[in-house]
Amino acid sequence: MVDQPALIAAAAEGAVIPVYVLDDETPAPRYRIGAAQRWWLHGSLERLGRELEAVGSRLVLRRGRADAVLARLADETGASRIHALRHAEPWWREAEAALGGRLELHDGNTLVPLRRMVTGGGQPFRIYSAFWRALQAHMPPPAPLPAPTLAAPAGWPTSERLDDWALRPTDPDWARGFDMVPGEAEAVRRVESFAGRVEDYETARNLPAEEGTSRLSPHLHFGEISPATVWHRVEGQAASDKFRKELAWRDFTQGVTLALPDYARANGNRRYDALPWRSGEQAVADLRAWQHGQTGYPIVDAGMRQLWETGWMHNRVRMITASFLVKHLLIDWRRGWDWFWDTLVDADYGNNSVNWQWIAGTGVDANMFSRIMAPLVQSEKFGAGDYIRRWLPELRHVGDERIHDPGPENGYPAQIIGHREGRERALAAARDLRQS
Repeated sequence: MVDQPALIAAAAEGAVIPVYVLDDETPAPRYRIGAAQRWWLHGSLERLGRELEAVGSRLVLRRGRADAVLARLADETGASRIHALRHAEPWWREAEAALGGRLELHDGNTLVPLRRMVTGGGQPFRIYSAFWRALQAHMPPPAPLPAPTLAAPAGWPTSERLDDWALRPTDPDWARGFDMVPGEAEAVRRVESFAGRVEDYETARNLPAEEGTSRLSPHLHFGEISPATVWHRVEGQAASDKFRKELAWRDFTQGVTLALPDYARANGNRRYDALPWRSGEQAVADLRAWQHGQTGYPIVDAGMRQLWETGWMHNRVRMITASFLVKHLLIDWRRGWDWFWDTLVDADYGNNSVNWQWIAGTGVDANMFSRIMAPLVQSEKFGAGDYIRRWLPELRHVGDERIHDPGPENGYPAQIIGHREGRERALAAARDLRQS
């Protein structure tokens, strides 16, 4: 509840009714929050409800189209205004517009209001380096605001029961290995812990076997901590510039979403619309092998199994696994987008879309398609041996000399495609595209 401008503004006007609406109707089916996000959402709402009750308030839960539900609830309670934070996702912007003048929007999801982060032509930035340079004129962000005192209404509206929403799996409980803790208190604990090691971030963030990243992404995505709070906690510390650039990247991806609302479906560079992605039976089998960590490349398989077991994947390994799908297997990046959207607890529309198009080379500010990560080289370079042994227990007996490429002789499946073969196929597809 700290640094939450919408809540603070509502408290300044009088009694406050905190509301969360589970809206599976406004987003298109592809964009409804995925299964892993639902697991996180349950824990986040559960903890928020307890925190509100501790200060004499409560959380009202409703389900349905957000604009219609909020309008009905305002009529039901006589509320004079609806306060909320701005969002960049196209479906939430439509819902905001539908509520009209009774809705008051506040900034707080980004370091700087996105309407200020525009080019000389008044458009959102599409090149990150230019965005970062422009951002410096607005930094640091305003100091975080304290949590407000909340006055209760004369009477509380009815609320649905969180357990009735069945956000968490039961039969089977595939989330047993999810070890991250949702909620504002955990977000604060994590940022405090990370602040003590941010000086190692630039190097450690690339080492899968180490705890070098902040793991704040789901907390930021669900609004449990503000980016300004995180920025101020690490500002001024040695070597924190790289981490602040990652916070800024999050803002940048939301700006791209404003400029290109269909970025999760349409190539930013439309020339790649003609790229001959593989389809058919073998491509489907290869996609399934990638999803379940059965490609024969330990660094790829370990990442995909970490994702499945915990709902999260290490930063460097996300790039390696994504590159493998798009380049080695020549499978459309949108298939990877869909999988990450359903399985990541921190799946974010802007980040998911911009990052996949960056790896695929199809975006407006993207890596070259011809840049193809070599999984075995990446695995050895970034010391992934212990990471592999953790997530692939069948390889715990393999020594450092073979852990990155154990092969069938160590009881590991053969590679579904050789690195050279996959690389050449991808480069041939790119050449065909240029010549068409």
